[in-house]
Amino acid sequence: MTPRQRNLETLTFKNPDKIPFTPGHGRESTRARWHKEGVPEDRNPHEYVLEVIGLTPEEPKMPIINLDINERVMPEFEEKVLEHKNGHYVCQDWKGNICEISDQYDIRYLRDAIDFVTRRWIKCPVENRNDWEQMKTRYDVNAPGRFPSDFKERCKQAAERDWALDVHFSGPFWILREWCGFEGLCMMMVDDPEFVDEMAAFWTDFVLQMLDRILEHVTPDSFYISEDMAYKAKAMISMDMTRRFCMPGWKAWHERIKKAGVPMFAVDSDGYIGELIPLWIESGVNVCDPIEVAAHCDINEFRKQFGHNMAYRGGVDKRCIAKGGQALRDELKRIEPVVRDGGYIPGCDHGIPSDVPWENFVDYCRQLAQMTGWL
Repeated sequence: MTPRQRNLETLTFKNPDKIPFTPGHGRESTRARWHKEGVPEDRNPHEYVLEVIGLTPEEPKMPIINLDINERVMPEFEEKVLEHKNGHYVCQDWKGNICEISDQYDIRYLRDAIDFVTRRWIKCPVENRNDWEQMKTRYDVNAPGRFPSDFKERCKQAAERDWALDVHFSGPFWILREWCGFEGLCMMMVDDPEFVDEMAAFWTDFVLQMLDRILEHVTPDSFYISEDMAYKAKAMISMDMTRRFCMPGWKAWHERIKKAGVPMFAVDSDGYIGELIPLWIESGVNVCDPIEVAAHCDINEFRKQFGHNMAYRGGVDKRCIAKGGQALRDELKRIEPVVRDGGYIPGCDHGIPSDVPWENFVDYCRQLAQMTGWL
């Protein structure tokens, strides 16, 4: 099977020859630890571990094409340090937020997920309707750079792919939280819900316009949204709020991709997602990740409750990878029934943290490769 076929067969509950091998990735601090523990400095640990365990990956034969579409604010806000004192930077990030971070990092850490970085939000770009009118101007679908100049050619090449093509966007809760801040958004949902309706509808339409451009030229394998909206034990907003502010967008996007023949609608949310999964299923979502075990997500229980209406990625407790030994063996045994039942690509339930020793990561990868049919 090609990597594309294997991914589709697994997540649509069919018959893959093997399950995709996706153990997860360490961030900067994790990789730094692994280099100290013996990974050569000039090697990518996630490529090097394959050699160590004797796994030969089956790489796509066709070139992987990046469609290079841009959903972000255009123009972006200027990234700059506003203040430096007491071991902290106060920065303006590319989204227009004013944030505080430790000066052991720099402003790049506010742009990309380089490492696990704690930050404090001081001010967000949309606090009132005047701010919103200004923000809307940064989301012109026709803005130069929104799509690359050779977009049609990229799509033509991608249509012949043997690798999985995902198109990724922010979900309504994610993007509104980016604009308004978490506290600001939650207060608006109570004090001015019509304003939240307006912003959510704008984002729904913006993504639909972007999708129309994409679907005119290529049919992806997955429409994938980031939608972190859960704490350790509960969702961040009520299910009534979720139905009002998020589901109209989810359903509209699902209708569009279903008509185009896109087989998977995937959602990424950390935290406890048990109460959200039924609403996702109702909205057309059929894949979710990362199934965080520390947040009480139990993939076996989810499979009992929701059957084959939902496929999963992730679900391996990062804490057990860190402990290694019997704890890791027990953890992989715990998820084995869902692996056998299908519709599941097992892997770490988030980025791999720096408390995971290289020796344990190697052992975890070896056992995971055996479980998924690679060794």
